[in-house]
Amino acid sequence: MNRLIDNHLLSVLTAFCFGLTIVSCQEPSAVPEEPEPTESSFNLLQQKLLTPTCATSGCHASEKDPSFAQHGLVLAEGVSYQNLVGVAPRNSSAKADGLLRVKAFASLESLLYHKLTGEANHHTGKQYGNPMPLGMPLLSEGQLEFVRRWIDAGAPKTGTIADAKLLDGEATAPTAYEPLPAPGPGKGVQMSISPFDVAPNFERELFVRKSVGNTQDIYVNRFEIKMRSGSHHFVAYDFRSKNLLPTLDEVRDLRNPDNSLNLLTAVSMSNHVYLAGSQSPYVDYTFPAGTALLIPAGTSLDLNSHYVNKTEAVVKGEAQLNLYTVDKASVQRVVKTLDLSNTNLNIPANSRVTLSRAFVFDKPGKIIALTSHMHKLGEKFVIKIKGGSRDGEVVYTSTDWEHPDIITYNTPIAIKSGEGLTSEITYNNTTNKAVRFGLTSEDEMGIIFGYYVEEN
Repeated sequence: MNRLIDNHLLSVLTAFCFGLTIVSCQEPSAVPEEPEPTESSFNLLQQKLLTPTCATSGCHASEKDPSFAQHGLVLAEGVSYQNLVGVAPRNSSAKADGLLRVKAFASLESLLYHKLTGEANHHTGKQYGNPMPLGMPLLSEGQLEFVRRWIDAGAPKTGTIADAKLLDGEATAPTAYEPLPAPGPGKGVQMSISPFDVAPNFERELFVRKSVGNTQDIYVNRFEIKMRSGSHHFVAYDFRSKNLLPTLDEVRDLRNPDNSLNLLTAVSMSNHVYLAGSQSPYVDYTFPAGTALLIPAGTSLDLNSHYVNKTEAVVKGEAQLNLYTVDKASVQRVVKTLDLSNTNLNIPANSRVTLSRAFVFDKPGKIIALTSHMHKLGEKFVIKIKGGSRDGEVVYTSTDWEHPDIITYNTPIAIKSGEGLTSEITYNNTTNKAVRFGLTSEDEMGIIFGYYVEEN
């Protein structure tokens, strides 16, 4: 009996060991590979577009960028998403139109998309300043399509939305520039800044005084501005004093080739009175029906163009301004230029102060547009309504002393006799001496510029 058990146990053990031998001789079964992690669409957008073209020094890299006070937007990795999605822009026109920096599921209601492509403007007829990235080639069609798909899919922070290959396209080289056609005979005049070079990795801002060429008074009810790609702005200025005029047709640079400030040009800016301007590559502006701007006979204007070149090659700058005229008989009210200056400035050394001054109108009027002028110590320029039912209402804010916003009001601001505007300007004097009002770049200013019409 015991022998039978031993024999049976031996058979079982032999079979078990044989089975192990067979198993050990077989190829090991393949272990399923883990799928490679897929980069989210937003991370790809950050790595291939935002970081190399937007979050660069001087633009949207940090709060220390000189332009941060104006746009208030940092696009560096780690903070860009929360600064973009669902956030209201500082751009006054975009904000008035209800846009967000990025509005989920709505690319055409997202300022980011408008700033990256001119195509969006064609859909809405809106202009929201310079296309980006400023001073560099515009995005390719594929890159723009990636941005559009990401926004219209809800602008998610995680997950894959669009084909990553869309981001690999080469940036779009500037198309051949077509100058703005001049008004037809008897319809107006054209003033222009001829093509000029902008050195690699350089910002060039220049002024040139040009004659309007009118031997008689003319009335302008519309102006058009067009600029080559890469322009930061174009402004046409009148002069406060006609006895301090720069040489006619002479190009005056604001910066020397070594990027130092040209003091003579900087001082000449203190004689400027805003007439027309744009920070968009193209603008077509018409004054309200029955109104027009009077340009006296023999007028000359200072044309100002500013270009940013962040490439390694020389680029061209160029701009045209068309002033369209109407017959005097059709003008019911003349558009006048606001020039409201607070000359009582006293800014102590090493201090931050806010200085205010009220300007009261002795006749009722309607304000059509506003902009501001201050020098480099100016941090914030606020304009409020003075008096009446809207007393204290803020109607204008700018935090960029070099390139202030130019706001045109779809509904003009009605001001009654005895009411007016208040300028409220914050200056930060980081120098060791007191600064007062003056004409040089070392002095300060605080001027409200704009358009208005008087009411009967």
